[in-house]
Amino acid sequence: MARKQPDSVDKAVGRNVRLHRMAAKLSQHELGRKIGVTFQQVQKYEKGTNRIGASRLNRISEVLDVPIPTLFDGASAASTTRTTPLSELLTKPRSFRLARAFSAISDADLQRCLVELIEHIAARRD
Repeated sequence: MARKQPDSVDKAVGRNVRLHRMAAKLSQHELGRKIGVTFQQVQKYEKGTNRIGASRLNRISEVLDVPIPTLFDGASAASTTRTTPLSELLTKPRSFRLARAFSAISDADLQRCLVELIEHIAARRD
C-alpha cells in the first residue's frame, strides 16, 4: 500500500505549531512532555507527516496559549499558494532568531540599515 503524502492543511497546522512552540521558547521535547507524546511525534506533527487529533490539538493550543483557529492560519491558502508563506520562513530557527533580535532594535535608522545590508548580501549571492 502506498504511503499517503501529508495534506497541505496538516503541513500548515504543523508549521503553525512549530512557530508558536518556538515563540514560547519550548523545545520539541518539552512540548511533547506537556502533551503526552515523544519529541519524535512532535517532529512528525510539525512536518505534517502525522495528523494531530482533535483532543491533542486542543491540548497543544492550551500549552502554547493560542486559540485553536490560530493553528489553522494559512491552511486554506496553503493548497493554492505557490510562494513561501511568512509562517514557513519563521519556522526556520535562524530566521526566527533574526526576527526576534531585529524586533528588539528600537532605532528605526539602524533597522533600515540592517535590512539594506541583508538585501545587499542576498543580491550578491544570486
